[in-house]
Amino acid sequence: MGRWAMMQRWNDVLLMHWPIPASALLPFLPDGLQPDLCQGSAWLGILPFRMDRVKLRGMPALPWLQSFEELHVRTYVRDTHHGTPGVFLLSLETGNAAAAAMSRWLYGLPSHWSEMEQFQRTEREFAFYSRRHFASRPVIFNARYRGLGPTRRLAEPRPGSLAYFFTERYHLFLRTQDGECTRASLHPIPSPLEDAEAEIERNDLPGRLGLRLPAVPPVLHFSRRLAVYVWQRERIYPLRGTQRIPAVAAPSST
Repeated sequence: MGRWAMMQRWNDVLLMHWPIPASALLPFLPDGLQPDLCQGSAWLGILPFRMDRVKLRGMPALPWLQSFEELHVRTYVRDTHHGTPGVFLLSLETGNAAAAAMSRWLYGLPSHWSEMEQFQRTEREFAFYSRRHFASRPVIFNARYRGLGPTRRLAEPRPGSLAYFFTERYHLFLRTQDGECTRASLHPIPSPLEDAEAEIERNDLPGRLGLRLPAVPPVLHFSRRLAVYVWQRERIYPLRGTQRIPAVAAPSST
């Protein structure tokens, strides 16, 4: 497995999820991946948050990469050969132009530089705005959201629950420029998950991808902190099982 290549911390994360037909996601996935299902459906997730403490292993902290907003559009997949669950990013908006270029170069992610702001209203209440730069037509996301506080039900999500399905993911699957499927191992260290409320004023992201959200409220969660350690990407085959990365392999996030 080796050592982690990058670390980062996500702050004040809203997790919004909608059920979506698996067939709608197939055109986005490289060979070797299939949509992962929970409660009979595939899922589309949109996650706004503020990132900080970005560090590449063996390099000093870079001041211009220390704090900026990001907005992820993702879905959940399995490797068709081993059944390994993971995350697949459909779009990544970032408020830092250097971060957009670096994520494309290091991991081949579909990154876009955007005008972004996150406003904190109270301890657990936020407003988030994103508008993509250089887009042929506006790609805007605008929402207000709040965490409702930790609960015993979400302190340790149970297998089979949606909260477990959305968060217990230890691989990021990636598509190379030539269409090959690769992966990067992940080790997330989350704060307790919370229920959430949100008012979404505008959300152009699914439509820009050619996806239509169902006319149902999203499933909402909130996380105050999420430290993420990322390993270098590697070929999907051969893939060695689905074990979690031992916590001792990652240093403290403090």
